[in-house]
Amino acid sequence: MNATGEKPTLIFDGDCGFCTTTANFIRARSTASIEVHAWQMIDVASFGLTEEQTASRVYFVIDGKSYGGHAALAKVLLAQKNWAFKAVGAVMITPPFSWLAHVCYLLIAKYRHKLPGGTPACKL
Repeated sequence: MNATGEKPTLIFDGDCGFCTTTANFIRARSTASIEVHAWQMIDVASFGLTEEQTASRVYFVIDGKSYGGHAALAKVLLAQKNWAFKAVGAVMITPPFSWLAHVCYLLIAKYRHKLPGGTPACKL
């Protein structure tokens, strides 16, 4: 639980095989207590998000704030107990490394249908 009494929540595209594989990997290996949900299965408005937002990128909602794209993944890493994951997460949101993390996220999102777990539905 966080300061607001809600569990931090990772919201991903459940129609994308790569996203689902990645979210399941995070759920299985996270040392932090986080919820993991496909945006299609929850009321995204209750998190202060729209379907258009959550259909376009991954989101992590923690302490009443939402982070999208590379920042979401960085915040997931920062929530972990392992100091190495926390360090990688901190680097991912610190300029100029955050610029590179943003570009990497965009490239992965664009080509996710070609990555492990990806399906033709990921391309849409």
